[in-house]
Amino acid sequence: MSKKGENIYKRKDGRWEGRYIRLYDECGKAKYGYVYGKTYGDVKKRLVEKKSLSNDQTDMLSRSSASYSDVLDAWLQSTRISIKESTYARYSHLVNTHIRPQLGKYQLSKISTQLIEGFIEKQLCSGRVDKSGGLSAKTVTDILTIVKSTMEYAQYHNFVVSCNLSKLTVKKKEKEMRVLNQYEQKSLIRVLLVDMDLFKFGVLLSLYTGIRIGELCALQWEDLNIASSTLKIRKTMQRIQETNVGAASKTKIIITEPKSDCSIRDIPLPPFLVEIAGRFVAHPKAYILSGERSKYVEPRTMQNRFKSYVSESGIDDTNFHALRHTFATRCVEVGFEIKSLSEVLGHSNVNITLNRYVHSSFELKQSNMSKLAFIR
Repeated sequence: MSKKGENIYKRKDGRWEGRYIRLYDECGKAKYGYVYGKTYGDVKKRLVEKKSLSNDQTDMLSRSSASYSDVLDAWLQSTRISIKESTYARYSHLVNTHIRPQLGKYQLSKISTQLIEGFIEKQLCSGRVDKSGGLSAKTVTDILTIVKSTMEYAQYHNFVVSCNLSKLTVKKKEKEMRVLNQYEQKSLIRVLLVDMDLFKFGVLLSLYTGIRIGELCALQWEDLNIASSTLKIRKTMQRIQETNVGAASKTKIIITEPKSDCSIRDIPLPPFLVEIAGRFVAHPKAYILSGERSKYVEPRTMQNRFKSYVSESGIDDTNFHALRHTFATRCVEVGFEIKSLSEVLGHSNVNITLNRYVHSSFELKQSNMSKLAFIR
């Protein structure tokens, strides 16, 4: 008779026999192994040793047959504690919308380099004639980054990985950023100054400080110091994907710290902005764009308001982020010291400012060309 749960029996020939699960076949059916001994204690000791070895083998088998979907879940869980909520929401959205539906069904060990290359090419199919279903190069780059990270995670945890993605990249075309020329800027300002309200003031504030739309929407009056003519940037607002199962809405608004430590900054304000701000100043905890403590204006609403001002101005269509690029360009045109400009914009180094946000206007090129003297 055996003890309950031990699978150790005394045979009719007087010996003791122990049974253990040696491995599982491809169908999940257990395959057993056996050990023998003269005493119960001897068999139990051997069984413990065999089970330990079997567990290692079974673990290796499970790692070699694990699905990529399981690895995606494990990777998301492991990254959640070390990244911002907005970043996790972005990763989760890309995984569940684009990666898992196409690749999650495969065994991790069966995923080849060619399979990933084909998957990435399919995501970029907007470059084809039919223009169907393609994603932007930026989005596909983010997807590839996640795929590479999950493969590195799997290798670190001793899963069987067959693909090599080190040479796989996505070619990105530099997007030409919209900058308002001086005539367009003046046209927009004329619209903003007529019957100015908090929305229009917010646009003007962004145009002359270069703050991001999320930073503007999160501003409260305690962040704008009239006495010292200073604007404090300590938080940002954005709408992200809701990751909690069963949530009433697919998205939600969050207010968090800015995207990087460098984005936490104090910006000196020009006197005319301080004078205009004085007309609207409200309770310190009130949001600047609403004037109320319990009501905020989200980025999407602000973007729509801005579009209406652009249309009223009669200038070519543009988005809110163009104000940031326009501010940087105007600063360079008037001789703003580049290190100071970089800090006002909240960049980690001046190269970001020079390469992404400084655009030489045609007027500046004309002015510089006129300085050339004709040498006879």
